[in-house]
Amino acid sequence: MDVQVNDILQMKKPHPCGGREWDVLRIGMDFRLRCRTCGREMMIPRSKAERSIKKIIREGSDTP
Repeated sequence: MDVQVNDILQMKKPHPCGGREWDVLRIGMDFRLRCRTCGREMMIPRSKAERSIKKIIREGSDTP
């Protein structure tokens, strides 16, 4: 899966605050993500993150 820093990830399940969109801060074996609704940051293993992604939104891109 082609995830890059500064992408926005739309996840399948919502965060407890109700937000589904996350900013990608760091990639590697783990992803560091920030919730766009409440600002909470978390580290999640790459394999788990890739299974949870519903859609990748690129900054500056208008195509879905």
